Amino acid sequence: MTLESALDAPREEFESEHAGRLGYYVDAEGPGRPLVLVHSVNAASSAYEVKPLFEHYRTKRPVYAIDLPGFGGSARGDRVYTPALYAAAVNALLTERVAQPADVVALSLAAEFAAAAALQRPEGVASLVLVSPTGLGRRALPDSSAGRRIGRVLGAPVLSDALFALLTSRPSLRYFLGLHFDGKPPAEMVEYAHQTARQPGAKFAPFAFLSFGLFTRDALRTLYEPLEIPALVLYDEDPNISFERLPELVSGRPNWRAERIRPTRGLPHWEEPAQTTAAMDRFWHEVASGGAPTRP
Repeated sequence: MTLESALDAPREEFESEHAGRLGYYVDAEGPGRPLVLVHSVNAASSAYEVKPLFEHYRTKRPVYAIDLPGFGGSARGDRVYTPALYAAAVNALLTERVAQPADVVALSLAAEFAAAAALQRPEGVASLVLVSPTGLGRRALPDSSAGRRIGRVLGAPVLSDALFALLTSRPSLRYFLGLHFDGKPPAEMVEYAHQTARQPGAKFAPFAFLSFGLFTRDALRTLYEPLEIPALVLYDEDPNISFERLPELVSGRPNWRAERIRPTRGLPHWEEPAQTTAAMDRFWHEVASGGAPTRP
């Protein structure tokens, strides 16, 4: 199945040193500070997930949307997928293509990758917006032995092919994406998810995710708290993620703020786009003015 473009914009690619071949979309016609958009990780992820933000900000500022390794137009080989690989991919785009400090918006688990990238190269990231980020709940991750057992099961060739085909069938995708919408998910989103999941090698990165190999233990302490750049968390309800430790993160840290986008279920830029972009614009205005972000 031919993979169409996720976004109505030029799709480019380059060979990065540490993350392999990376595909991304770009509209660099707008003025000002670049904006980099990073999609989440699931069975059928791609830059399509950030489409409302890309469409809103193009022509207003330079906008980039990456396809993370194992997804979309990036390389999908049978390799070891780790948080370090994904942080390297984000930094490769920032360094080799954006080449100036950027505002970064990351969805769900990609929030952890973006935070790691910012810790490694803070000069490349002017600010972070984390949309429904993982790592702020109280539930502990399974231990490494459990993850290895899951990985062995998922690695069985016949079983893994059958399981992935089931997970990425149109009815399954419609169900799982529908958990994030009040009503049915957009038909075009389901169709693109199905198309991208039918590409060669599409199962490898999602199975690393399902075996818990892409999560960082205690991301709050190791990734979020050490950040010194301005950061905003946008959240509400989410079928897969909880935010019990969010008050702990923002308390006493003037560079952090959080804003609830109601009523949404993990994809506020799809369900409440005007409310979401307004919150981002307020945040970036405060950052540009040189003041610490204020909390609503």
